[in-house]
Amino acid sequence: MQSVSRSSTGEGESFNLVNSTHNTLWDKLVGVCHIQASTSNSPCNTVIPYSARLLQNMDKSVKPCDNFYQHACGGWLERHVIPETSSRHSVFDILRDKLEIVLKGVLEMENEQDRDAIRKAKVLYSSCMNDSLIEQRDSLPLLKLIDSIGDWPVASDDWNISTEEAWSIEDTLAALTARFHKKVVLDLYVWTDDRDSRRHIIYIDQPGLGMPSRDYYFNDGNYKKVREAYLHFMVSIAKITREDRNLTQDDDRVWEEMMQVLELETDIANATSPAEERQDVTILYNKMTLGELQNTFSLNGFNWTRFIQGVLSSVSIEVQLEEEVVVYSSPYLEKMNDVLSRTMQNYLTWQLIIDRVNSLSRRFKDARARYRKTLYGTTVEDAWWRECVRYVQSSMENAVGALYVRETFAGESKRMVSDLISKIQKAYVETLEELSWMDSPSKEKAREKAMAIKEHIGYPDHILQESNQKLDQEYAHLNFSEEHYFENILENLKSEAQKSLKKLREPVDPDFVVASTKCVFTAVVCVCPVFPAGILQPPFFSKHQHQALNFGGIGMVIGHEITHGFDDNGRNFDKDGNMLNWWSNYSAEHFKEQSQCMVQQYGNFNWKLAGGQNVSGISTLGENIADNGGVRQAYKAYLKWVEMEGEEPRLPGLDMDHKQLFFLNFAQVWCGAYRPEYASQSIKTDSHSPLEYRVLGSLQNFEAFSEAFQCQKGSPMNPELKCRVW
Repeated sequence: MQSVSRSSTGEGESFNLVNSTHNTLWDKLVGVCHIQASTSNSPCNTVIPYSARLLQNMDKSVKPCDNFYQHACGGWLERHVIPETSSRHSVFDILRDKLEIVLKGVLEMENEQDRDAIRKAKVLYSSCMNDSLIEQRDSLPLLKLIDSIGDWPVASDDWNISTEEAWSIEDTLAALTARFHKKVVLDLYVWTDDRDSRRHIIYIDQPGLGMPSRDYYFNDGNYKKVREAYLHFMVSIAKITREDRNLTQDDDRVWEEMMQVLELETDIANATSPAEERQDVTILYNKMTLGELQNTFSLNGFNWTRFIQGVLSSVSIEVQLEEEVVVYSSPYLEKMNDVLSRTMQNYLTWQLIIDRVNSLSRRFKDARARYRKTLYGTTVEDAWWRECVRYVQSSMENAVGALYVRETFAGESKRMVSDLISKIQKAYVETLEELSWMDSPSKEKAREKAMAIKEHIGYPDHILQESNQKLDQEYAHLNFSEEHYFENILENLKSEAQKSLKKLREPVDPDFVVASTKCVFTAVVCVCPVFPAGILQPPFFSKHQHQALNFGGIGMVIGHEITHGFDDNGRNFDKDGNMLNWWSNYSAEHFKEQSQCMVQQYGNFNWKLAGGQNVSGISTLGENIADNGGVRQAYKAYLKWVEMEGEEPRLPGLDMDHKQLFFLNFAQVWCGAYRPEYASQSIKTDSHSPLEYRVLGSLQNFEAFSEAFQCQKGSPMNPELKCRVW
């Protein structure tokens, strides 16, 4: 008889039995598995962890046709409490937390054989972990930073009329962009031209804001509480800075000036266009010369040439009045008004400071605590080592990726996922034939685009090749010090800015892709899905788990990313990444009709946790189209696999066939909970629907789900009206 260990898991999946109930479940599964063993080739110690996980996450008291999210995730929601350090807790967040533990280990490991790029990543991590020195240096790095950009009026007694006259908004904005990669008032960046993917071009867009979205500047309820906490945060930092400069505390003046800063930021927020109005890239795109930009948007005397040349001179690039730029923000630029110099300089400096608080001493973080609690609902900050891991990982992705992959990633997984991508690409093409709303010429173009998609799985190969110098060259210009974390960050920011700006005169790399070890990213114009090593583990994927689970997990993610090339934004680009209308008028009109059905469906989802606000069907449309298309394609590809390989044996303890298992794992990938404060934020800022509605919306629209669970027509999970784009 097979012996089954309770710690036995598939490829890195942890399954801890911590109480008698779980022990009983395990013992029951072992018994069932041994009964089935005579008719199954699956060894018990391989399949039981997956059965146990699926069962523990479920709430069988809720019928699958009433609310499949609660049916699939109710047990998970009951067992998992949102940590005090987190605003959201989900399957994704748990995977991220595990990834960070691995990264902590490899970043702290001493190895004299480390190549240059990895050595620099470890120095950067070490400088972050040197918290005693960060405390000792206190505000000194910040004061130097403020001096370097022309002072902070609210924290100075020397700002006067002559200072104002010498000050230039164009030069200060250029310095923020080129030296600190900080986009305030205007967002200037270099990217491939939407209409010609072979060249780079300058883009001008509306900026980000100090708070997460424009709603925080105008709306009441929790948004008003966050606004008040934000102002308190601003004033607290200004007071600390005055104190450390040995200036007299002038509370009334500080409050007055920072209230003016918030009023200015509110005016800027009011000029920005809401996300719902920025969905159609073909409307956003507005190409003109630099000379035309100056004539069209004078902004009360703003010198565009001085600003743009000031940015690009940092990488020794000259621009003339004939230089082409793409304006993505015409409505914003039309609304921008004249503002006082003193208030603007206060605002620009504040925007630079707000990003640096996390790399300063404890009293700066304490000044921010009330704001963070009001914004996120969290009462405790994350362990500092996690902050350090996240920063190093985000700023040196390929170097840290090399460490992670070397430590954990199996090459066989890469091959298996590549095979999955191929199967789901074919499923997408076959799905096209089912669509009555799309004519043949448009289907042919869609087919060409789907098959042209390039895949990037796990990691770029060069990061593991010791003889390949590309990884070291990527970070060759960086010089970090273990004693100066704050300055290391500034060096990174300058490097990121210059790396981006230099592209203006460089050819486009056809294989360019943004890759990460912890998140899935698809560039709209690049249509190059990235499936990083960090996500290629249970519940998304394992070479040991049933293919029903793999197709329902990573298969759905693959389908989701492929469908992004055909969502309301991606559909505007051809197979080469050029913004080009390849649609017939007939198909384009019908696409909009099919999409409008989803806009209304998701727009009717009312999220009680976010104060009873409805999901924005418009701003989440692209992700909803991708979710719906992704699960369809993955399911179609799985049924093809079953045709070829035969039905998989049932998992012990689960009275579910292989089709039902597919949908169960699809839903469990999205198990998660939010704090109310974060729900109020994400409903305004996240392009994805809340986790439960990603499951409910996709499956309510999918006939195959209702067939698998025999849901009666008109039941909550099988409504009469169904929406379908792909």
